[in-house]
Amino acid sequence: MSEAHLFVIGILLAWMAGIRVYLTVFGIGLAGALGWLELPPALQATQSWWVLGTSGALALTEFFADKIPGVDSAWDLLQTLARVPAGAFLAAATLSPDGELGAGVLATGAGVALTSHLLKSGSRALLNASPEPVSNWGASLTEDTLVLGGLALAFSYPWIALVIVVGVSVSLALLVWWAWRSLSRGLNRLLQPSPGDSSAAARRSTLPH
Repeated sequence: MSEAHLFVIGILLAWMAGIRVYLTVFGIGLAGALGWLELPPALQATQSWWVLGTSGALALTEFFADKIPGVDSAWDLLQTLARVPAGAFLAAATLSPDGELGAGVLATGAGVALTSHLLKSGSRALLNASPEPVSNWGASLTEDTLVLGGLALAFSYPWIALVIVVGVSVSLALLVWWAWRSLSRGLNRLLQPSPGDSSAAARRSTLPH
């Protein structure tokens, strides 16, 4: 596999870590442990049984926590400490033939993981403004599907997976930007006094005391 392919795979793993870090680590480790993939030296630790057990248990916890409005945003905030470093490690480890992690790839992986994490967190914060939980469940299941599909495509068709990831990221960024802009405009209109109130206040101020 060429270095360009490995770089794309590292970027994809970092992006998925920003959304579902434990599911990503578990999927990579399981594929390596079952012999489906030959993992680079720096990633072989993920196929140990204690890493598989821990990441699997945390992935299951995240699966349920991410579908409860309010809890999902608190979980996202807490997981910033795990998703960004894990994304950096996964990107650098994919490109490491000898286990050494390059600083440049670490920084790139961290940036990609932070970007996908912020897009996910921002969109879920917007959905939490709605009182019904159906939108949260739908968004969470979509994220689960994206990560599972991304893991399936990353090693076999990395360029196709990259196109999908870029398309999803741009679409989500535009959606979050539009929603926040619409929300801020609505709040501004709500907080501004109406013309009638302004006129009444002006008349009261001109009345003799």
